[in-house]
Amino acid sequence: MSAQEAAAKAGVATGQDGQGEALLEITNLVKHFPIKSGIFFDREVGAVRAVDDVSLSVHEGETVGLVGESGCGKSTLCRTVVKLLAPTSGSIRFEGAELAGLGRRDMRPHRRQMQMIFQDPYASLNPRKRVGQIVGEPLKLHKMASGAQLKRQVQELLVRVGLGAEHYNRFPHEFSGGQRQRIGIARALALRPKLIIADEPVSALDVSIQAQIINLLDDLQDEFKLTYVFVAHDLGVVRHVADRVAVMYLGKIVEIGPASDVYENPIHPYTVSLLSAVPIPDPRANRDRQQVMLEGDVPSPANPPSACRFHTRCPRATDICSEVEPELIEHRPDHWAACHHPYNVGGGPKVEVVPGAKDNGS
Repeated sequence: MSAQEAAAKAGVATGQDGQGEALLEITNLVKHFPIKSGIFFDREVGAVRAVDDVSLSVHEGETVGLVGESGCGKSTLCRTVVKLLAPTSGSIRFEGAELAGLGRRDMRPHRRQMQMIFQDPYASLNPRKRVGQIVGEPLKLHKMASGAQLKRQVQELLVRVGLGAEHYNRFPHEFSGGQRQRIGIARALALRPKLIIADEPVSALDVSIQAQIINLLDDLQDEFKLTYVFVAHDLGVVRHVADRVAVMYLGKIVEIGPASDVYENPIHPYTVSLLSAVPIPDPRANRDRQQVMLEGDVPSPANPPSACRFHTRCPRATDICSEVEPELIEHRPDHWAACHHPYNVGGGPKVEVVPGAKDNGS
């Protein structure tokens, strides 16, 4: 398959065909970590397949939610997209420019437009530097401001993310977890990027603080015309922020579609199992919904199952699941899934993991 054909297929498979060129387009992206053995001479004896043939497009102004269990490759995919990790193979196109083969110097202009918010709001901040230095460093590196102008811009950013100008000279340890994450958001906004990849930005925070950060990100998206890739393992959180949701399992995307449709009419058994684990505050709805329990542990990405990687834990698996890898197929408009035995389509079984979801305006 040519690069053009692969890119066209990626656009169709992510439900964005006909909507113009994507801001970010990932095609057949692979990231393997070699496993080496030996005392005097390292030799490669295998590889951890963290990301394995992922295609995804993100259009300007939208929020794409990326969900899955811990270890499924979400964070590795994000770090590979922004070139914190070098891809093993595949294509990463941002605003039409190919990034996969670029070195550090050639990547610098693109880094201004692609920023990342990390999961741990403390580990991502240098404890030896003051907040003003942390947030202002990107502006200095890219020679966008200096002196009094730099200080003024940093203080304006701090105020915009819900902190105060007086916090300029404080150290990260003087802040709470939610405040530290606001510092990380201010740093990501400093260069006025077009794309922000938020790698589980609220998972380490209390529930009340999670809501504040999510509302802040939503307000900033409108104000700065941002595009988000929002990573989480909680579909309940992603549903409220994402326009589309992509579900990953063991290095592959197994389902992608509009957030409301994925939530109300999941197709892949893995998505159904994730949704059935989302807590519901209504005791009656929680009792009435269909529970899908998975058996066994997540297989090792160094030795993934053949064909469909989910078949060792899938309650609907048959012989074909271990023999033929399912393709990502459009089962409903803009809603794609890779499964031989899908739910909620055609003659497949109907499953309502969140009773009344369509009736309550969700």
